[in-house]
Amino acid sequence: MKSILGIWPVIAAGAVIFGTWESALAIFTPDGFVLPPPSAIVASFFENFDAIWIATKVTGFIVITGLLAGVFLAVLAALLVTRFRLGNETITPLAVAVNAIPIVALAPIFNIWFGLLSPRSNQAIVLALVFFPIFINTTRGLSNVEPNQIELMRSYAATEWTITRKVRVPNALPYFFTGLELATSLAVIAAIVAEYFGGRQDALGNLITGSAALAQYDDAWSAVVAGTLIGLMLFAVVQIIQLAHPSIKGRRDT
Repeated sequence: MKSILGIWPVIAAGAVIFGTWESALAIFTPDGFVLPPPSAIVASFFENFDAIWIATKVTGFIVITGLLAGVFLAVLAALLVTRFRLGNETITPLAVAVNAIPIVALAPIFNIWFGLLSPRSNQAIVLALVFFPIFINTTRGLSNVEPNQIELMRSYAATEWTITRKVRVPNALPYFFTGLELATSLAVIAAIVAEYFGGRQDALGNLITGSAALAQYDDAWSAVVAGTLIGLMLFAVVQIIQLAHPSIKGRRDT
């Protein structure tokens, strides 16, 4: 019940924002304004629903597969960094260096490596962008364990793998989900920006750029809305998983 009631402030704020947006454009009618009113964007969304749906599936596939690969590699790297000193000395600097590279620099390189129309190019860009927040947060969670917990486990002759499984991993779950929440939006951004440089022509990125080039800004913004919905859906999935495991929420609050 509390979660349902907590939605109303968000709905009210959204109504005020979009109502003000619609009213302001109706009153001032600025010439050449590239941000259409919400009503025009919604109308365009449903008028072009078939094309948007196809583009959403194409981009969504890139987002989800790239995100899953990034999560797997980030968690694996975090476990190696926590377990082995050599891993910390090699993987962490490399992750920081990759995170500092702009997407616009990676996209042309990956297109050459994997092919201009290959989905692997855009998947690699999504992977590169989501890797860092998950890796850093998970590593912190695996490392920030109470020393007395480790000492207690070692007093029972527990192996390092047992300590990781019984102590470090449960402690790291809230940190991991924090990184995953950040990664869901980054994955959508990475996929759409990557599509500006290559990939299928029926994806959201190309739909946005093509519509904007023809000054069809309501169509461009309706594609932006579709990308936003992908990010919101992924974020909601992460929230549902956490709600299904109250222990994660409890650890984060403490």
